[in-house]
Amino acid sequence: MAMARPRAHGARTAREHRHSAAQLLACCAAVLVLTSRTALGEKNHEREISDRNWEEILQGEWMIEFFAPWCPACQELQPIWAEFAEWGEDMEVNITKVDVTKEPGLSGRFFIVSLPTIYHCKDGVFRLYEGPRTKEDFLSFIDEKKWQDLEPISSWLGPSSFLMNIISGFYRLSMFTRNWHSYLTEHLGMPVWGSYVVFTLAVLFSGLVLGLIVVFITDCVFPSRWSYPPDAYYQQNRARRGDHQLKMLEDTGKQAQHEEDYEGNETEEEDDRGLPELTGEATPGALRKRVLCTGKEEDGDT
Repeated sequence: MAMARPRAHGARTAREHRHSAAQLLACCAAVLVLTSRTALGEKNHEREISDRNWEEILQGEWMIEFFAPWCPACQELQPIWAEFAEWGEDMEVNITKVDVTKEPGLSGRFFIVSLPTIYHCKDGVFRLYEGPRTKEDFLSFIDEKKWQDLEPISSWLGPSSFLMNIISGFYRLSMFTRNWHSYLTEHLGMPVWGSYVVFTLAVLFSGLVLGLIVVFITDCVFPSRWSYPPDAYYQQNRARRGDHQLKMLEDTGKQAQHEEDYEGNETEEEDDRGLPELTGEATPGALRKRVLCTGKEEDGDT
């Protein structure tokens, strides 16, 4: 009996170990099954677009939703948008959404001022969707090509225009400033007014540096007259004055010559009126007759 007890105790311990191993295998199998079902059931049909690869939407047909996690209207739209995205592959349309809190550059590039905002894009032509926000309305909008009835966004307001690039840069700068403000106040424990003082000094310093750069570039492109050495400047000034005086003398000489020519012409006209012109071979008798006739005419006038 003393020998039977240890043997029975060892058999019971072996059975417990086998039971525990079977339970562990069952749990692992259940976890694997649930994980596989979740992965298959929650397949993401939405394309991911960021500020780095946004130019992909310039090719093909796209439906783009701009949202924010804190927006109640955006939260209501998310399940509807996910159901609509499941039809994207069948309808040959790319469906994506952009979180404006994570992608401020895209928010500025599309000038998002209200949430949620939905855009339709076809081969780089953008249109703002303002219709009902149900899955059926989204599907009919694509299937019946209702987007053709909407007016396209102007090219100078498009996301790839120069103006939108500048606005996108300002949006990224604002997000950068906000992150640094949060870091200074929350992580470093700096007071809010101290953070404002830091940003004010940074703005003044950057403005001073940019002003100096602009002045330097302007002075290089359009140099002032004092950039020349003094002697060279005075020599150039004297040369300009000498040229001006020489031109005045030339103009005065031309005017005097013109007056002399004019007086000479008047004298010739008076001579022509006072004494008839002798043409041909004039004999002494003919010359005497002309002189006598001229004298008689003068006597008659007096």
